[in-house]
Amino acid sequence: MDLPCVRWQDRVAQKWAGLDPDIKERFGSLCVVDDVFQCSLSVTTQEDLGFLQSISAGSSAQKDAEQAARCREKGNSCFKSRDYKEATLHYSQGVCSAPRNSEQLPLCYANRSAALYHLQLYQESLDDIDSAVDHGYPSQLLHKLDARRAQCLNQLKNKDGHKPAPDRAPGQTVKDVKTCVHDDGHPSSSVSPKTSVSFSPEKGRHLVATERIAAGEVILTDRPYSCVLIPGMEEVRGKERSQDAGKSVFGTEHRRCHRCLGQTWRPVPCDHCTYSRYCSADCRREAWEEHHCWECPLGADLGVMGVKAHLALRTTLKAGLRNVQMSQELIKGEDESSDEAGTSTSHYGDSYLSVYHLLHHCAHHSPSLRFLCGVTVATLYLRLSKSGPPPASWDPCGSSGPNSEGGDVGWGLELRPLGGAVLRHMLQLRCNAQAVVMLQDTGASDSLVQSNREMRVATAIFPTLSLLNHSCSPNTSLVFHAGTAADPRDPDLSPDFSEDVTETCGVAVTVRAAKAITAGQEILHCYGPHSSRMVTQERRRLLQEQYYFLCQCAACNLQRDEEEGRKDSQPGRGASPRDSGLRCGECKGFLKQSGEGGGRGFICSQLSCSHHLSPSEVSRRLRELSAALDSAVDLLERERPGEALTLLKTALSRPGPILAETHPLQGELADALARAYATMGDWSSAASQLERSIVAIGSQYGEESIELGRQLFKLAQLHFNGGAVGPALSVIPKVRRLLGLHCGPRSHELQELQAMEDCLRG
Repeated sequence: MDLPCVRWQDRVAQKWAGLDPDIKERFGSLCVVDDVFQCSLSVTTQEDLGFLQSISAGSSAQKDAEQAARCREKGNSCFKSRDYKEATLHYSQGVCSAPRNSEQLPLCYANRSAALYHLQLYQESLDDIDSAVDHGYPSQLLHKLDARRAQCLNQLKNKDGHKPAPDRAPGQTVKDVKTCVHDDGHPSSSVSPKTSVSFSPEKGRHLVATERIAAGEVILTDRPYSCVLIPGMEEVRGKERSQDAGKSVFGTEHRRCHRCLGQTWRPVPCDHCTYSRYCSADCRREAWEEHHCWECPLGADLGVMGVKAHLALRTTLKAGLRNVQMSQELIKGEDESSDEAGTSTSHYGDSYLSVYHLLHHCAHHSPSLRFLCGVTVATLYLRLSKSGPPPASWDPCGSSGPNSEGGDVGWGLELRPLGGAVLRHMLQLRCNAQAVVMLQDTGASDSLVQSNREMRVATAIFPTLSLLNHSCSPNTSLVFHAGTAADPRDPDLSPDFSEDVTETCGVAVTVRAAKAITAGQEILHCYGPHSSRMVTQERRRLLQEQYYFLCQCAACNLQRDEEEGRKDSQPGRGASPRDSGLRCGECKGFLKQSGEGGGRGFICSQLSCSHHLSPSEVSRRLRELSAALDSAVDLLERERPGEALTLLKTALSRPGPILAETHPLQGELADALARAYATMGDWSSAASQLERSIVAIGSQYGEESIELGRQLFKLAQLHFNGGAVGPALSVIPKVRRLLGLHCGPRSHELQELQAMEDCLRG
């Protein structure tokens, strides 16, 4: 949830509608961020603050022993049904809910250790046993823990050369495990020496290649100045859907560290609230010192205000008064109201200056949106002032601290820049926020074939990545890492660049060239609307609404020319019959649009057939197939492949137009069929269906795309599992090239691919 919740938006909208006309007119004319904040603060009342707290009251983040007991009971129920994964999640929720000195805390730790043991996470189970004992586990029950400790130690001993590993999720490789180390609290970034920062009035600051960059070569690595985990994303379920079986749905906030975003089955809770949790005590301590000691008292209020407001506040808390003042002084002579701050080619690396320097587009935002952001930040400012003295980094006298008591002590006029900085960042994030995307496994836990999808797990602000402008067909590929980032010192890097790159701990992004980039070309990446997923008109509309520019990238101009060419052609004859992606159900010929803009429906391109279908009939058929696909995927996630297979076969056998081999929906249907066959152990049929899916994927995303690489990787797995040595060895080189191009030579998939090849060559 990027913006505040709907109830808060409605309240602010009513407030805006009822505003005095003179104040509304004056507010609408304000373009300087600090002025917008001051005006918003002047109209924000204690009633607004009370309304915020009334909304968030239903999502209390206070510790509660009774809630912890309920979570433990749910965990016990899942444990009895041998659903150890969901049992672990319930016990973890109990650990986070239990007050520090309650009897529920050691019980939840002990129960979770049992579930972790059954998940074969023996070191994690041992750690929970220690935590249970440390928090006062009943002495009369200690023999149970002693027996489990012995079992864990025996399992670890039986593993030759095994060393106890840090917390990790099942299936997570050693490379992905977080080895938390102290750093200076600041992000690190590295940019290839083959690039330079340029400036133009149309493009602002942007990155340009100064010499040829080979496909697959690393262009930059960057870490966010700040990031916020997105709550409520459905990530982990039990064996059945929660709505079908009455089970809880756990999201990213339950499975990932709230600081480094690394996955963990054993989250370490905040000592004061039930929400924040971490992969280690180190991450918990560093988050507390950096921002959480000030966010914790705000509890669920931050959730109500949305991810962007939360991220803007976190960025400002981390920066501190001195950094904000220094940044203001640096651009003091520039006219902020013209939105041309930062017209030089200067780039301040990974410092706060780079974040502060990003364009906020205050003048371009509508007055109502500015008012929503302004009142939201003003209310958060008042809420923070009521929770105690100002943060230490914002205390001009340096006398306050997170444990100080007292109302609005120290919140004088000199602290107003805090609110202005938060508002500045909230406005910046509309155009500069970066979604952190990770691959999520969607297959069964014991599946022999990879099945995953991309999931947005966090919103971040990257100082260096923000230099890259948009293209609907970019020349770069982005890969995000969490926990311990993959070592970016790839062998294909230039020596000068590789010496400057160090392994990072936390969230990181690596940007590679998706194709060869010549000297003088701009480095571009996609802000979301991609030419392979969306038509030109829709992409341009979305980019104009959010980023305030009309996209003139090569893909937009090319597709626009093609679309205009089709309009100028003779109705029904100008477009290729393959454009519709549909085949005639009578003769299997391609269907083409039979009137200008498709107004008269579709007609078979074969003169001997000329079968005609109405637009409504085609739409009905596509909706029917999409609904069958959704239901089949649901059945597959519930580990019911036989029913999914029957459903898909029935849907595809019904009369009407059929999908061409290049239609995107055809690719998704074939992929679902492949999953069903693979789950049932029919590797040959699964591979045949996946080959059909690969044709559609290649047509939609391109022969050099990461999407095609991942689909080919699944095909290699199917051939390997089916013992088809020749086909597997023929696919592996294609997979290696594409995944190496986009993900680098040290990606987990390439390691698994090498292991498959070694085994096949025996």
